[in-house]
Amino acid sequence: MSEWLFDLGNTRLKCAPLQGDGSVGTVVALAHGAPDFLQALDQALPARATSASLASVASPALTLAVVEALTTRFQRISLARSVSRLAGVGIAYAEPARLGVDRFLALLAAHARGPRAWLVVGVGTALTLDLLAADGHHHGGRIAPSPALMRGALHAAAAQLPEHDGNYREFATDTTDALASGCEGAALGLIERSLREGADLLAQPPGLLLHGGGAAALHWYFPDAVEAPALVLEGLGLWSRAGIAPAP
Repeated sequence: MSEWLFDLGNTRLKCAPLQGDGSVGTVVALAHGAPDFLQALDQALPARATSASLASVASPALTLAVVEALTTRFQRISLARSVSRLAGVGIAYAEPARLGVDRFLALLAAHARGPRAWLVVGVGTALTLDLLAADGHHHGGRIAPSPALMRGALHAAAAQLPEHDGNYREFATDTTDALASGCEGAALGLIERSLREGADLLAQPPGLLLHGGGAAALHWYFPDAVEAPALVLEGLGLWSRAGIAPAP
């Protein structure tokens, strides 16, 4: 049996084969805003495979388009969803469906790394932060714009403000650096506060686990952090092997 994993985010589709030992194979990332996205996806897919697991936070229309593309190659397709408890993780949300499936899967993968507390931070279109105790209890989290989204929003509201470039400075002396410093600094401040408050709540400092397309840019400021680019796919592999029944 061959199985593939697909993580459809707000900006990109990440996909990889699930290896026999449960690890994630080589990851391919495709920007789904590109005009040739479906053609590129077709080229990335195996000629034939048994099953595909898909986690999506994208629009229903885009999710459907990806599912239709997968049906040409896979005998079975499963759509991942958040549930209240799985693989030792119990989520804080009273309504599991309201927790983004990407955040849920990242929690599963974090807990599978061993019995320790984590602040799980996803840096994509949004900045998501979730506090996970060593026993798998999810204490909830935060959602904010990512630095890239902040820059894009400022540029959209005031075109004279550049959307890219600039270097982080504690006190910048030009506008481009000031934008980089403000937007990255907002994310750094939120992460630092969450680490501090998480340590108080758990009575132990959580490790910092970074994932998502923008994680590498923030990792430099947290040298002790663990960067896990395929964390959501790792969690999707755990979800797939748990054999969760489809939603009614």
